[in-house]
Amino acid sequence: MAQSLELEGETTQLELKGAGDGRLFAIVDGVAVPVRLRQCFPWSEPHRHLSLRDEDDEEVALVEDPATLGEESRRAIEHALAEAGFVLQVMRVVSIEEEVEIRQWKVETRHGPRSFQTHLDDWPRVLPMGGLLIRDVGGDLYLLAAPGEMDRRSKELLWAFVD
Repeated sequence: MAQSLELEGETTQLELKGAGDGRLFAIVDGVAVPVRLRQCFPWSEPHRHLSLRDEDDEEVALVEDPATLGEESRRAIEHALAEAGFVLQVMRVVSIEEEVEIRQWKVETRHGPRSFQTHLDDWPRVLPMGGLLIRDVGGDLYLLAAPGEMDRRSKELLWAFVD
């Protein structure tokens, strides 16, 4: 069953299909477009307000509530959400260096050391529970659950991001 939605003033039919290799396709009025899922605000409802974006990062469709989708589309988006929902928990910040338009992070996560980049104008989001959430340039998420309880060096590096 396709979902009807309003795109640019026109009613459009949307179906979602997962490929066996982890890709997600939006079928809009019978035309399949490879998309990636981007979770929108509010962070408190990560399974709603889902932007489906093409390879040029243009929004193909916005799914306000996946419950309104047909069964196959709902399964495909749930699988994409599970993949998008992978969040690395940061245990310690090793370094933060600013370069031209990029901030280079080196951290230790529960899964080992990681390096990632953020744009200088992309600041960590303060979560209602007091933690920080960082999205890198590739879309991966890093959670600092309790920055105030981290080691002294981590807190010194994070001072600009924490009250």
